[in-house]
Amino acid sequence: MAPSSLLFFCLATMGYLIEAAPVESHNSADSKCPLMVKVLDAVRGTPATNLPVKVFKNGEDGTWKEFSNGKTNEFGEIHELTTDELFVEGLYKLEFDTSSYWKALGISSFHQYADVVFIANDSGHRHYTIAALLSPFSYSTTAVVSEPKE
Repeated sequence: MAPSSLLFFCLATMGYLIEAAPVESHNSADSKCPLMVKVLDAVRGTPATNLPVKVFKNGEDGTWKEFSNGKTNEFGEIHELTTDELFVEGLYKLEFDTSSYWKALGISSFHQYADVVFIANDSGHRHYTIAALLSPFSYSTTAVVSEPKE
């Protein structure tokens, strides 16, 4: 099953039918991106646009150091957060700034941030697509981990 089909299947089985980004939005450069984020708004049934996301890497001293950041595009996605050379084995954290996203829509939310902590590349180099489904009082995440495409 293709990653975009798998994401749609996961969200559909959770009871959500959400407008997905067209396949054409993913060009050949995207298939080589080692870390991609996709965020969906469960309230409006659309991609969550302009949502700030920070990526942190856990350092040898156990502290989180900001690694990368960006804002979701019109498809609720962020591509090119890192490169193959920089995205080495380690413990990473994605921090979705849900509070500012909901505030911009005039909605009061419970969570200030939605964090996803994961180990990357411990079984060899992989590409990660991490999806988040947001509402003002809950969030869920899923990941698609795949072999890099040449």
